[in-house]
Order: sequence, then structure tokens, then C-alpha cells
Amino acid sequence: MAALKIKTGTKLRMAYDAELGKEPNFNMVCTFNKSLNESAFLISIPVVNGKALEVDETQKLLIQYGSGNDAMIFAGFVDDTVKEGVRRYWKIRRVSEQRQFFQRADERVKVTLRVEYSQDTWALDENGEIPKEDGMSLDVSAGGAAIFMNRRFDVGEIVELNLPRVGTSERGQALTEIGNVCWVREAPKGSMYRLLCGLQFRFGDPAEKEQLQGYLANVKEKYKL
Repeated sequence: MAALKIKTGTKLRMAYDAELGKEPNFNMVCTFNKSLNESAFLISIPVVNGKALEVDETQKLLIQYGSGNDAMIFAGFVDDTVKEGVRRYWKIRRVSEQRQFFQRADERVKVTLRVEYSQDTWALDENGEIPKEDGMSLDVSAGGAAIFMNRRFDVGEIVELNLPRVGTSERGQALTEIGNVCWVREAPKGSMYRLLCGLQFRFGDPAEKEQLQGYLANVKEKYKL
């Protein structure tokens, strides 16, 4: 990922990421300050209705610069608020992504589940099995999931995700899903995990997705979401 080549003081338009079928509303304006490295940079804090916008480290932002055929859009998350002199800036962590991975047609269920993940390329343990590492969900949909974890993956890698049994009904049985990594970023401060990873699920047939949809419906009933 190359560092952004944007001049200090350049006006940028910003929007919250939009769901499938909806156009992002670039109704916020900020100013580019400087690049910190290949993926991080500083922008002025957008002002909405006369007040500085509150930080939401889980909200993906779309930032546009240029116009017409030269317009470019990249995505990122707020990592921190940085003070330089009397001014305060947002530190944005740009994410590598394939845009279509983020456009979810399926409802995201905000639920905390203890999960396990692995890759079939990992070395076998002393029992001749692929070891699993623990993680925690931020949200899950029938199209993908955001998972807190401690291992860093590259965009495009394949991960096996084990969802736990929830409740006693047939729909709540444990599931194993295969997902493509579509973004990775640092977890918010205070998290028990280092990273947050976005996955897009891959299904062998429609029945597999229907089973996951039933699982999520059961989760919503169980936790009254």
C-alpha cells in the first residue's frame, strides 16, 4: 500500500460507509494534514452542526479527494486523536480492501461470541491436528463477520471460523464457516485483542448460507437483539 500523495491543506469530502444499494453521503468536509506512513495519516476533525464529530473507532469512513474522472475514494478507521500544537487531528488508518466485500446485503447482528479460527496451512500440533486460536466477534451477518483476534492475516487469505453453539435449538448448533480476509486493522485501545479482522464468507451451496441465516436468527432470539 503506497503512501498517499496529497498536499497539506487539501480539502477532502468524507462519508460513513453505506450498505449495499445505497450511495454514501459525502456531507462532511475535512482537511488533509500529512502522511505518517504508508497506511496512516492525519486529517482535521470534521465539524457537524457546529460541533467536532465524536470518534467511533468501529465506524468505517470513506474519504474522497479530487473531482470528476480524477476523484479517488479510500477507506479507513479513526485510530487516535493527535494533538500538534494547539490543533487536534484524527489519525486515520487506511485499510486495504476489495470494495465489494464491504457492501453487505445481509443484516449485521451485533453480538459478542467467543469464536475460534485457523488455517489449513498451519503446522500440526503434537496430536497431529491443526491448532485453533481464540477470538471474539464484533458483528456477524450471513455474508461475513468482524472478528477480534491476535494473529495478523493478509488481505485475501482464507480463514476457517468456528462459531459456538448458542442455546439448545437445532438452529443454534456450532458452525464452521470459510471466509476471505478483506480488511485488518488495529483493535481499539483497551481491547483484549490486538486486531480486528473483516471476513467475507464463502459458501459451497445456498443451503450453507441458509443454515447460517437460521443460526443468526436463533442468536437474535436468544440474546433478544
